[in-house]
Amino acid sequence: MKHHTIVGLGEILWDVFPQGKRLGGAPANFAFHASQFGHRGVAVSAIGKDKAGQEIMEELKHTTLQHLICETDYPTGTVMVNVDERGIPHYEITENVAWDNIPFTPEMEQLAQQTDVVVFGSLAQRNSVSKATIHCFLETMPAHSLKVFDINLRLHYYSRELVEESLRLANILKLNDEEVKLVANLLEIPHTDEIEICNYLRTVYRLDIVIFTKGTDGSYVFRGSETSFQPTPLVQVADTVGAGDSFTGAFIGSLLNGKTLSEAHRRATQVAAYVCTQHGAMPLLPDELRR
Repeated sequence: MKHHTIVGLGEILWDVFPQGKRLGGAPANFAFHASQFGHRGVAVSAIGKDKAGQEIMEELKHTTLQHLICETDYPTGTVMVNVDERGIPHYEITENVAWDNIPFTPEMEQLAQQTDVVVFGSLAQRNSVSKATIHCFLETMPAHSLKVFDINLRLHYYSRELVEESLRLANILKLNDEEVKLVANLLEIPHTDEIEICNYLRTVYRLDIVIFTKGTDGSYVFRGSETSFQPTPLVQVADTVGAGDSFTGAFIGSLLNGKTLSEAHRRATQVAAYVCTQHGAMPLLPDELRR
C-alpha cells in the first residue's frame, strides 16, 4: 500500500472550552485523522512566539501528525468554544493571529511538490497573507493531486468571491446542511433542494466529488453518476467539534487505500460517530476503525 502525503493547510489553534483547551483547527484535524489510515499527515500553519505556540509544538509531539509550522510575530490562534445541550459548538474566533499570516517558504514549496492531497477552507483565507500562501501551495502541487475545499463557513469570514475562487481551485468539495443553504444563497443557485444544489455545484465547478453531511440525518457522497448515502449512527454525543474533519480525513484516507466510494463513505461515517463520543477534535481511533 502506498503511503500518500496528505496536508492540512490553514489554521492550527487552541479550541478553548469551559473545561480547558484542546488542539484544533479544521485542516490540522483533517490531516491528523487521515494519518491514522497509514498516510503521512502534515499540518501546515503558523504559531506565535508565545507560550500557547510552544504548547502546540509540544502537543504535536504526542500525535501521529507531522508538521510544517512557521513562527511569526503574531499571537497563536485561539477559539472560544461553547457547546450547547445538543453538543453543537458555537465559536468566538480571535482575529489577526499567527495562522492569518502564514508565509510561503521554500520548505513549503518543496512539500507542495510532494503532496498528493491537500485540504483547505475559507477561514484561513480571511487574511490576504495566508490566502496568498494557500493559492501558491495549490498551484505548486502535482497536476494529479486532490485539492479538497472543506468550505467550513464561519461567522462573517467569507464572501461570494472567495467561495467561487476556492471552488475553481478544488476538485473535491465538503459541505454540511447549514453551509449548503448559505452557499445556494451566496451564489444565487436556482435550486432549493439540497441534492440538486450539490449536483449543481459539482457540474458548474467541475468537481470530481462532493461530500454532503447532514448531521443526524445521514450523509451523501456524489461522484459522476454514483451517489452514496449512509445513515448516521446513533451515539451518545460528547461534542461534535472536529466530527466533520474526521469524516473527511477518514473518507480520503480510505479512498487512497483502495476502498470503493461506498466503503470509504461507510468508514468515514463510523469514524465521525466515534469522534462525537469523545471530547476534542483529535482522539486516537480504536484499532477496528483504523484497519
